Amino acid sequence: MSEAEIRATRLEKVEQLKQLGLNPYAYHWESTHHAAQLQEKFADLPNGTEVDVEVTMAGRILARRVFGKLAFFTLQDETGTIQLYLDKNQIQAGMAEIDADAFEHLKHLIDVGDILGVRGKIKRTEKGELSVYVQQYAILTKSLLPLPDKWHGLTDIAKRYRQRYVDLIVNPQVRETFRRRAQIIAGIRRYLENLGFLEIETPILQTEAGGADARPFTTYHNTLEMDLYLRIATELHLKRLIVGGFEKVFELGRLFRNEGISTRHNPEFTTIEIYQAYADYHDMMALTENMIATIAQEVLGTQQVTYQGEVINLTPPWRRATMHELVQDATGIDFNRIHTLEDAIAVASQVGVENMAELTSIGKLLNEVFEHKVEASLIQPTFVLDYPVEISPLAKPHRSKPGLVERFELFIVGRELANSFSELTDPIEQRQRLEAQAARKAAGDLEAQGVDEDFLTALEYGMPPTGGEGIGIDRLVMLLTDAMSIRDVIAFPLLKPERNQDEQEE
Repeated sequence: MSEAEIRATRLEKVEQLKQLGLNPYAYHWESTHHAAQLQEKFADLPNGTEVDVEVTMAGRILARRVFGKLAFFTLQDETGTIQLYLDKNQIQAGMAEIDADAFEHLKHLIDVGDILGVRGKIKRTEKGELSVYVQQYAILTKSLLPLPDKWHGLTDIAKRYRQRYVDLIVNPQVRETFRRRAQIIAGIRRYLENLGFLEIETPILQTEAGGADARPFTTYHNTLEMDLYLRIATELHLKRLIVGGFEKVFELGRLFRNEGISTRHNPEFTTIEIYQAYADYHDMMALTENMIATIAQEVLGTQQVTYQGEVINLTPPWRRATMHELVQDATGIDFNRIHTLEDAIAVASQVGVENMAELTSIGKLLNEVFEHKVEASLIQPTFVLDYPVEISPLAKPHRSKPGLVERFELFIVGRELANSFSELTDPIEQRQRLEAQAARKAAGDLEAQGVDEDFLTALEYGMPPTGGEGIGIDRLVMLLTDAMSIRDVIAFPLLKPERNQDEQEE
């Protein structure tokens, strides 16, 4: 049968249920147990044994098998599955509260995908299947569309992302991924709150997109008659809070960047930004490794996690190395000895860097060589330290290395997971750097940020020494759930619209 034919048949069953006085779309059901709870509690129940324990449950029917006067259904709730067992002979003998008509209704009007509420006793069948021997049931929701074939499941990747609700129904491991995501986020908030941090929300709609190099989404406010941006970072507003007297603040939420889509990037993504007064990037390193190791222990029960077959050791302390050291180790090039742009271009070319027209400084070329030759090799947790000032407009100058800033990025499995600075607190230097960014923007750089005058005014009131950091929540969840693609850890990722039939025929 086609999907349309199945839907038509099920609509007929909806009408039959209504004619029998049964509501196919109920209002309420009280459950006493979940499937996993019962599986654990009665794990040692011998085969063929029934216990005088009454339970009520609700869930979706995943499978049904009817053999004359015996019926078996697999019921799935949020925690797992359990078998439902009905025996018409016992019903006719008065050994169950359900009547023969109700058995027939269950047999002919209930389909895979329907949601039922059941009440009954616990029994383990002779074949060893823990079951609810159904004494009473109620149809809670009649499903009109069929679930994917039970043998093949929902395997079309694009359809899994587009119809995540079906993906969650038929793939229990997907539900576990999002359960772990929720635990990771809750654990991060708990960890920071225990250290005295406050979570304070900042605007999503902003008049100036700042705090990162990224192309923003634009929108328009009708009443105020003004263009606005969706935020690309929470940094500049959280720093305003530090100026205002808060010493430990963070925000965990969504950012929006009008950029490409890949297994590592989604235009709408989740980060946490953390700011601590009177701290620097060394303090943020300690906080980061301890927090992530703690979360892994809480959620996974270990700090040795496996990602795509590679064992990753999250036990602190983690490796710390400068960008210069890592580039020299990988290429033999010591950028400390390079003093002209021409020499930097020459050595970058030797290691395969191309399209260098926009790489207008030694620092930018150093970073390009790092991305080209080093980044993918950083499998175990590594803090990469001391970045060029040209690519770090919001970081404080390094206290002992001219031309560099006090910044680190955290890399695990070849991906950047975190970015941190000893934050720039000098309002004059900050203005100079933002104006340089604004010049790039005026010249056509769609990712360059402009000058946020109100932020500069805030800095002029004085911001204490501050350590700040952003952590990519989606990439952290990917690591801790062994997910290959960012779309596997975002419940509803952004996708291109499906082409209609006419377009497909063309």
